[in-house]
Amino acid sequence: MSDSDVRGGTGAEATGTAGEVFRVFLKLGVTSFGGPVAHLGYFRDALVVRRKWLDEKAYADLVALCQFLPGPASSQVGFALGFLRAGPMGAAAAWAAFTLPSALLLFAFALFAGALDNPLGAGLLHGLKIVAVAVVAQAVWGMARSLCPDRERAGIALAALVLVTLAASAFAQIAAILSGALLGWWLCRDKVGEAGQTVAFGLSKRAGIICLSLFAFLLFGLPLAGQMTQGLAVFDTFYRAGALVFGGGHVVLPLLEAGVVETGWVSQDAFLAGYGAAQAVPGPLFTFAAYLGAVLDMPPTGVAGAAIALVAIFLPGFLLLMGVAPFWDRFRQFDAARAAMMGTNAAVVGILAAALYDPLWTTAILAPADFALAAVGFLLLTVWKAPPWVVVVLCALAGVALAGI
Repeated sequence: MSDSDVRGGTGAEATGTAGEVFRVFLKLGVTSFGGPVAHLGYFRDALVVRRKWLDEKAYADLVALCQFLPGPASSQVGFALGFLRAGPMGAAAAWAAFTLPSALLLFAFALFAGALDNPLGAGLLHGLKIVAVAVVAQAVWGMARSLCPDRERAGIALAALVLVTLAASAFAQIAAILSGALLGWWLCRDKVGEAGQTVAFGLSKRAGIICLSLFAFLLFGLPLAGQMTQGLAVFDTFYRAGALVFGGGHVVLPLLEAGVVETGWVSQDAFLAGYGAAQAVPGPLFTFAAYLGAVLDMPPTGVAGAAIALVAIFLPGFLLLMGVAPFWDRFRQFDAARAAMMGTNAAVVGILAAALYDPLWTTAILAPADFALAAVGFLLLTVWKAPPWVVVVLCALAGVALAGI
């Protein structure tokens, strides 16, 4: 694609540098515990509240777009934020900085497994889960105040919360977003004002079509190419896992298990050990692919296997995002579209609130001390404006201390 394809369209030029993006996302990559929903909270605090790279509405629009597409939603949001800030190099910098810390940790775990198989290790993991509760609670509180200021949008958020809580599936999230758009178009047409800060990627439609075509070509062509070499077979397995999962995070695990355990590439014990380790590291759960690629029972394995698996599982989500983005920019310029997006933004708040309950609250808050620690973390973030990494460290140490009592 030419430069005119990449920076074509009506979007604004990038205002930052790839180095700036890398530094910001590297800090996020080593402190963002708690899974994709928590990551969205970290991104919001660091880039919307603190650095003001974009406004609250634009961020919610971006989250809605990435939730709607297959792939790792939080990584897609990070990739898009890097692109908006510093163009294609910013997108690459955001992905590398946010992904490599957890990928390297899981690769190291593949070499030195068993380090956290003790009570103190379990306490550390539990403390990190409590961090996620505090971070997501802060995100829900802040987004609800700005995106659900009236009865109509509060009602849409509540409906999304009920739907996703009761149905508890990726398809329910998509249904909530679509329903939110429809209800917003119906109920919020008289509330539409200025468009706000546009999520303008500056990609031409031609570039978008190229990305979508490449996504489809790889999805349908790799199974045939995988019969030629083992490396392409591994790439195909992880590419399909990344292309066919909605919601990201833990939803991808059944696809990965079918691809590497049922084929005999990775033992069940090794798979479960890596999954446990993935809960204790920051960053996206999709970096579990780096561990799996490193422990394959046949070549490519080690560094080569980890690199192939890591690139393959993230690539389809990014191709889809860049393919849809040019049309998304145009879509939200219409009044009816902005009304629909108001409803979608409210639905996203409801989805985040549902995730705060399940899986975060149900897996982290198991005792009165857990609730107290989560409350302390929430107040540190919302009232005392403590940096998220400070709350991560405090809650992790508290989890270890509670495990030792």
